[in-house]
Amino acid sequence: MTPVEFKQLIEKGSKCPESLPKALQALWYDNKGDWNTAHEIVQDASDTDSAWVHAYLHRKESDLTNARYWYRRSEQPESKVGLDQEWEQIASSLLSKVNQAWMQMN
Repeated sequence: MTPVEFKQLIEKGSKCPESLPKALQALWYDNKGDWNTAHEIVQDASDTDSAWVHAYLHRKESDLTNARYWYRRSEQPESKVGLDQEWEQIASSLLSKVNQAWMQMN
């Protein structure tokens, strides 16, 4: 799935696929305007992808101290771009990982 296809699925009002990794599920809900559900999905996850989304979510709510903590946990640099652009960057990176894993399995 491409980032454009991912965003189109979200915009169609489709239900979030549970087969997506948790970090992508959180981005899905965030894009739908449901910050709380997005945060619930990643707050207890221990992987770096979820930490990256967690950092983005705290940056979005202007909790920069907490965001910086999660950027460190994610091993990603603190973002300086606009929130929409950061969402796109994260989604693109995570979808690339999913696509690579799928290609290796097939």
